[in-house]
Amino acid sequence: MSSVIVRPALPTDEKHLWAMLFEASYSADQGRTSPDELRAIPALAHYVENWGVPGDLGVIAELNGELRGAAWLRLFTGDNAAYGYIDDDTPELAIGVVPGARGTGVGTLLMERLLVDARAAFKQVSLSVREENPARRLYERLGFVEISDSAHPSPTGSTSRTMLLRF
Repeated sequence: MSSVIVRPALPTDEKHLWAMLFEASYSADQGRTSPDELRAIPALAHYVENWGVPGDLGVIAELNGELRGAAWLRLFTGDNAAYGYIDDDTPELAIGVVPGARGTGVGTLLMERLLVDARAAFKQVSLSVREENPARRLYERLGFVEISDSAHPSPTGSTSRTMLLRF
């Protein structure tokens, strides 16, 4: 993975984040064909819309100038809660990796870098993950623990759980 570059996500990377949200939300499995379709789904759009406001933090992975993945976090409020909402002071993490780069270590690189950056700004980070998602093992390896009684239906019709990492 030495040739993969992980850099901070900038406001100009919003297009990349939409593309990775498309991957993270398994939108193709739900019949969607473009990240642009996510803009009309408030429960997903708020993960990316107007990226770059105070509190936003993210990283982008590129290989030879091509997007390989992104991991980012955002603060949400109780009246605009996301799937893994804990409280107004705990950002929720989202991560997406292009299909051809899954299982190559890109997700680990992204998570490790983002969590180092997050430690400087937050006390903890949450995420929502489908029970059957293989990335769940990565989250557990990095120290995320499942919140009891956090089961909730995911947009794909499966069950998701909220996980939390305290720094």
